[in-house]
Amino acid sequence: MGIVNVTQIAATNAVHRFGEGPTDSRQFVVEVDDPNTTTPDIAAAPGVGRLDTHPEYPYLRAFDVSVEQYNGSRWHYMVRWDYQVPKNQGVVENPLARPDIWRWSTGAISVPALYYYDDSDNLKSLVNTAGEPFEGITADLPTLTAHISGNRPTFDFGLATSVHGALNDATYLGGAAYTWRVDGISGEPAVEIVGGQELRYFRVEVALTYRPDGWRLQIPNVGWNYVESSTKKRVYTTFVDDAGVSQRVPASNPQPLDSNGMIVTSSPGESNPPTLLTRRISRKVNFTSYFGVPT
Repeated sequence: MGIVNVTQIAATNAVHRFGEGPTDSRQFVVEVDDPNTTTPDIAAAPGVGRLDTHPEYPYLRAFDVSVEQYNGSRWHYMVRWDYQVPKNQGVVENPLARPDIWRWSTGAISVPALYYYDDSDNLKSLVNTAGEPFEGITADLPTLTAHISGNRPTFDFGLATSVHGALNDATYLGGAAYTWRVDGISGEPAVEIVGGQELRYFRVEVALTYRPDGWRLQIPNVGWNYVESSTKKRVYTTFVDDAGVSQRVPASNPQPLDSNGMIVTSSPGESNPPTLLTRRISRKVNFTSYFGVPT
């Protein structure tokens, strides 16, 4: 026959620590008349299945089961089912049907310092009183990283390579286009038993990093040369000699250029800094279709 009798032991192992979810366990003595009764049959004899709710505490679910001989008898086994509160919503037995898990962390990156806040908290270009950018000055910029954990039947190496480093092509999670970047994708093989069958899959981790000012390069529009009448010429500076005559001399440092590549000569100074060129060197993709959003 196999299973002869199942008796629940009148004992509890409920634990509820402050700041944590409660746990409990239920123990059963299973009697068999065939020493070859399989362990899965013995574990299922109490009528408890994985993720079943606790009969007294509906917020607890059955997660772990153990089977061992009871008092050394070959005809009796102790079955213990451990219950806990699911840490994630929508928990199901099939790992491929479980929703992705989102975690968040903050950090900072070192970037060239291009702006500063004046006493009135207005954002201004960081230049000297002659309107020239400072070189070698960096600042820490805060970032936000979304860590996405999910299960997939396979790991698509080509897809992971193609989107690594890509930027969002439209508004995503409240950030404007080009403010989110794919910073890493990894996959680790895993295996579980579902419905008595071996199920192999990959645990995939994705890191998306948000940068408030965007991931496009911001480059001062300055150069050693300028364009005049379709001809490239060396940039110059103008000074007045002792006789009061204006003269041009080759510049010893790059000079501001306008949008046509012409040298900017009007009103030099802190109030007229070089313009910034914005250049995107990473491809853009639809983040919502690739990564979804938190639920």
